[in-house]
Amino acid sequence: MKRAVFLDRDGVINEVLTDRVKFVNKPKDFYFLPKVPEAIKTLNQHFDYVFVVTNQGGIGLGFMKETDLQKIHAYMIKELKKKGAVIHDVVYCPHKPKSGCACRKPNSKLIEDLGRKYNVDLAQSYMVGDTDTDIIAGKRAGTKGVFLGEQDPLADAVFSDLLSATQWIIKDAI
Repeated sequence: MKRAVFLDRDGVINEVLTDRVKFVNKPKDFYFLPKVPEAIKTLNQHFDYVFVVTNQGGIGLGFMKETDLQKIHAYMIKELKKKGAVIHDVVYCPHKPKSGCACRKPNSKLIEDLGRKYNVDLAQSYMVGDTDTDIIAGKRAGTKGVFLGEQDPLADAVFSDLLSATQWIIKDAI
């Protein structure tokens, strides 16, 4: 079986709720956080897959169309590829918050579906996020949880940014 790192998008890969951008509704609103391409490129060298798993309730709320989200993800993948970093798949929940769907984190369906599709051993994999919902989704799926931020009692590890987390993930996976 394969090993993977599942990454939340907003707040892990790109800026959100900053002075420069509030929400990412178009590719022009997408700004990588510092050292993210380097972090993903490093993860690519040690894991079979790197995936993005993201809640995108802005679609269900009418702030953007699904085609706009797909353009954002195509832009993200293209820009990462220019730096030698690969995202193998991007999955998202388009539903409104509190819609009761099975795919919105903290539910684990998106992670579990990717695990089945790519033959991933979830117990040997990691979910990286910046909210409790990310960590809970990963735990429910059977992954280790890595939190980016100040603290999270549910997480296996806490770091300030993806590059710092990457070093721990690689050491922990050995």
